[in-house]
Amino acid sequence: MASGKPDKIDEKGLTVKKAENFSEWYVQVLLKSEFIDYSDISGMYIFRPAAFGAWQEIYHATDAALKKSGVENVYFPVLIPEKFLKMEKEHLEGFTPEVAWVTHAGDTKMSERLAVRPTSEVIMYPSFSKWIRSWRDLPMRYNQWNSVVRWEFKDPTPLIRGREFLWNEGHSVFATEKEANAERDIIIGIYTKVLKEYLALPGIIGRKTDKEKFAGAVESYSIEHIMPDRYGVQGPAFHIDGQKFAKAFDIKFLDKEGKTEYAWQNTYAISTREMGVMIATHSDDKGLVIPPKLAHVQVAIVPIYKNETKDQVLEFANKIVEKLSEKLRVKVDDREGYSPGFKFNYWELHGTPLRIEVGPKEVERKVVVVARRDTGAKSEIGIEEINKRVSALLDEIQNSLYEKAQEFLEENTHTVEDYNQFKKVLKEKGGIISAPWCEDQKCEDKIKEETGAKITNVPLKQPKLAPKCIYCEKKSRHMANFAKSY
Repeated sequence: MASGKPDKIDEKGLTVKKAENFSEWYVQVLLKSEFIDYSDISGMYIFRPAAFGAWQEIYHATDAALKKSGVENVYFPVLIPEKFLKMEKEHLEGFTPEVAWVTHAGDTKMSERLAVRPTSEVIMYPSFSKWIRSWRDLPMRYNQWNSVVRWEFKDPTPLIRGREFLWNEGHSVFATEKEANAERDIIIGIYTKVLKEYLALPGIIGRKTDKEKFAGAVESYSIEHIMPDRYGVQGPAFHIDGQKFAKAFDIKFLDKEGKTEYAWQNTYAISTREMGVMIATHSDDKGLVIPPKLAHVQVAIVPIYKNETKDQVLEFANKIVEKLSEKLRVKVDDREGYSPGFKFNYWELHGTPLRIEVGPKEVERKVVVVARRDTGAKSEIGIEEINKRVSALLDEIQNSLYEKAQEFLEENTHTVEDYNQFKKVLKEKGGIISAPWCEDQKCEDKIKEETGAKITNVPLKQPKLAPKCIYCEKKSRHMANFAKSY
């Protein structure tokens, strides 16, 4: 997929088609719709108002659901002393290649290197060990919204794989393993709901293999997506950390019997990567397509007039704004010097879910013409029913985008039972391949080495189990999902 910064971007519409050059198309959509821009640091991107506005909607929806479940927000420093990273060896080894270090303050070399936050376990947990003394202090369910830096050496891809991204970091501490494990379904449920109702994205929920799980976790769970190029990409994740961090950072408490116990912990996150998946999934050859709840402008009104009808048309357009703007983000495009056709193309390129056209005839008849961005379908709406009908159309767009994405996921999920069939389907169709696996990492490694496909996750909803592992033909334990992945 596209990664490098383009030398120059034509300011007009897209010049490549999604089906013909997905990588170039994806970058053009992001840049020409003014969603993001490149910075002068490779892998670090500028979120323009449309992008940051979309992230804020995701943030608010997720944050409200987390708080309703009992999670509280905190904030910890962005810089982490190296000694803290060394306290959890497995965690450090998992992140060492990606850590960016601060070594100087001005011209003075620091006595200890400071890591720019790749994740926050090691900066948060020394405090947890001070704050937690008794079972009465638990559960402690904290979350922070922040940015992290992971200096990956792979080619960065805007939103999908960057060196800095925004996310939530949930960090929970419980008195018992049972309580900790029960949180998984709560958090995954929140993420699934946000993905469906805001980003119109389906996904496959499952357990990551030991090879693919989060560094330091006992078990990791993820929601996996399929991209238009039939590559897999990981979405939100939840990690059961057991007592590994508690033992490394001495997070202990007195239980109800007065006995000292180590705590049980979880971590979880959703990131701005989801916006990249969303744009790649829904957008088309005209430009950005974005679900209504995340659109920077949800309804664009294009007035069509000549000099003698300008005042009455603009007055009518502003009355529509008054009716709709209480609940929706609405804009009248009254820019001078641009034709209605130019404005139609502009709002299509920028992904506005609904476009309203108003001319002298509409003013006279007290109606508007509404065009859907997702299908291009037009309909006429009377001014008196505009609130109800516009809201209904936005709901229809949301549902339609989700259903279309769900169909694509199902069409590109294939089931095989032997290795030759696996390789054939991977080469000819790509996508997610459900195949029997013995749960031996040697087979997992060999399959990736020979085909480039890894296990994205082992789905919680298991299809019918085929009897033999596709690679070694020993007894299978699970149906695992394989894909070439970002």
